[in-house]
Amino acid sequence: AMIAAYGQNGHGKDALKLLRQMQEEGIKPDCITFVCVLDACASIAALTEGMAIHANILASGLDSDVVLGNSLISMYGKCG
Repeated sequence: AMIAAYGQNGHGKDALKLLRQMQEEGIKPDCITFVCVLDACASIAALTEGMAIHANILASGLDSDVVLGNSLISMYGKCG
């Protein structure tokens, strides 16, 4: 919920920081978390970070989720 709020209110960098903190504490993001973080990346045109998140999605085995796939397409489209 915090990541979504940051992303939707123009604080994409804070959303990315929060994701990093979650991962450092051993909390694995789910599909919804990844969707929100990809939206945050798109809002600040953070292509490099978005690509790293894409790699995390692949490593997590969540790449078959349709909503997540749409978010990836959107992020890549907005970031270039």
